[in-house]
Amino acid sequence: MRIAILGGDGFVGWPTVLHLSDLGHEIHIVDNLSRRWIDTELGVQSLTPMDSIQERCRIWHQLTGKRIHFHLLNLATEYERLKSWLLETKPEAVVHFAEQRAAPYSMKTDRHKVYTVNNNVNATHNLLAALVETGIDAHLVHLGTMGVYGYSSVGAPIPEGYLDIEIDTPTGKKGQQVLYPTRPGSVYHMTKSLDQILFQFYAQNDGLRITDLHQGIVWGTHTDQTRRHEQLINRFDYDGDYGTVLNRFLIQAAIGYPLTVHGTGGQTRAFIHVQDSVRCIELALKDAPAAGERVKIFNQMTETHRIRDLAELVAKQTGAKVAYLPNPRKEADENELIVKNDQFLALGLKPITLAEGLLTEVVEVARKYAHRIDRSRVPAVSAWTKDLAQRVDHDPEGKRLRSVS
Repeated sequence: MRIAILGGDGFVGWPTVLHLSDLGHEIHIVDNLSRRWIDTELGVQSLTPMDSIQERCRIWHQLTGKRIHFHLLNLATEYERLKSWLLETKPEAVVHFAEQRAAPYSMKTDRHKVYTVNNNVNATHNLLAALVETGIDAHLVHLGTMGVYGYSSVGAPIPEGYLDIEIDTPTGKKGQQVLYPTRPGSVYHMTKSLDQILFQFYAQNDGLRITDLHQGIVWGTHTDQTRRHEQLINRFDYDGDYGTVLNRFLIQAAIGYPLTVHGTGGQTRAFIHVQDSVRCIELALKDAPAAGERVKIFNQMTETHRIRDLAELVAKQTGAKVAYLPNPRKEADENELIVKNDQFLALGLKPITLAEGLLTEVVEVARKYAHRIDRSRVPAVSAWTKDLAQRVDHDPEGKRLRSVS
């Protein structure tokens, strides 16, 4: 299959590129490399050394004989080029990762909020409009997030996309299925909620075939393909804006930094290993909806954990200390999270869990590249409101000089 992977240079995009290429698909990466520019803006770098996207593709070709094509294109701002590219390449499937993906980054300042909305919403809408205009009948697989639901504590499992309801009519109650209500917890999550509405409209109005994956927090760095060569290694973010919680705990443990838990740590989150994430993309591509069918929605996660439980697990394995800090996010101190993921299990997913020893592998990666870590970038300091910003702890290690007078 000819597959376009939008955002194929990113944290989940790159291992997905390699996984699908390894399966024999013709892969085209479309990316504006904005994530690398954000590294420059923030003054931080991936824990793991990343080669240019062209060099990564060259190494893969050298190892496997398989060619990965790279196209530098900004989906959010280059609509006419996007249409021309679709007509020229004629992808049979499109995997859409090309959105700013960090909630803390989207909440840093008003400029970051505006950038995230403009980039994410325009990229998604440009893609949908271009598919309709060009008549390209490609199956669109989009990477969304479980975070659109806001981690509420209603006590009932979150279904896969749709909720059965009954409404009162003049002739009595009638059943209906609606999109499960979103309650986004950041500007980033809000853009993913808006994506859902865009998908619903274009599926019902134009018959686009769309699958929306509501993914949990990704942990780990290696997949079967990225292990094959040092220069194929995936990016690994440790900073307070882009680092995901479990990866950050493992890095903090590796460099003797306290494990930073915000609030009580009673927040429950959904998780998935990066190897399972790329496997889910493969399974979703094989299970495309028909034209005219409603958007397929999968919960792409494999387990849930409380943040403090994860910190204690990592502390027990590594001897690290846990530091409880004020929470810069506007969220409940404690929440339950029950999630259905029956569809991927039915399609054959065999989840990798925390119990399978891969935590050690991540710690080893972190220790290998510990010399690349800037400790000043480790704290999470982006606050959700100006009031919360007053409470943020910028010095969890307590190393700053303090007045004694």
